Amino acid sequence: MRAFLGLAIALAGCSPLAQVGKAPDFSPLEGSYQHHAMYSNTFADQADPNAPSDASSLWTASRASLLGDRRAGNRGDILTVVIEIDDSAEISNSSGRSRTGSQSAGVPQLLGIPQRIDRVLPDGASMAEAVQTNSSSTFEGEGSVSRNEKLTLRVAATVVEKLPNGVLRIEGQQEVRVNFELRELIVTGYVRPADISRSNEVTYDKIAGARIAYGGRGQITDVQQPRYGQQITDILLPF
Repeated sequence: MRAFLGLAIALAGCSPLAQVGKAPDFSPLEGSYQHHAMYSNTFADQADPNAPSDASSLWTASRASLLGDRRAGNRGDILTVVIEIDDSAEISNSSGRSRTGSQSAGVPQLLGIPQRIDRVLPDGASMAEAVQTNSSSTFEGEGSVSRNEKLTLRVAATVVEKLPNGVLRIEGQQEVRVNFELRELIVTGYVRPADISRSNEVTYDKIAGARIAYGGRGQITDVQQPRYGQQITDILLPF
């Protein structure tokens, strides 16, 4: 009995039981691509010691100036991803198939052989109608799909990598905790610098290989999910 209680306590320490009465923890930023990109930024806007000085000029080309280009373009820069999904799809298919077949075969005359065989056959049997078959098959199928999705979100993303061809790899994560439920939004993908607007924003439809995840975790989400035992039985049972 003591061994069983000890095992139960050990499992509780590394299972969702350890979160009983507690709000879900935020995902740590330390060790992520965003954190590494932020602290390893080369600060491309720093003055080049070999570049001519513009201290005596009223014009400066730095990004901090009033007319400078403040769009994200280097590792560690931040831009806003605008997600406005309003998709709907409706598909309906139907198919039908019907087939009927009939075959008959007999040997009424063949050098008198069928007549000799008829003598030994049971009453009513004859080689004149030796084989007769009929077949019929019918198939009908219908299917329909109706889907409607609408999502409007905005999230800040970090440029975590600048590829050799100039394309930017971005990654953004946003978490909001309300009471004991945590809402999380994750977006990753590849963006061309030319698709970033002057307001430093890019829409989701211009992100190549976009991966957008919107969900949550917490007490409400746990209640909506089937228990582990039910999930296992659903996988193992063939019926």
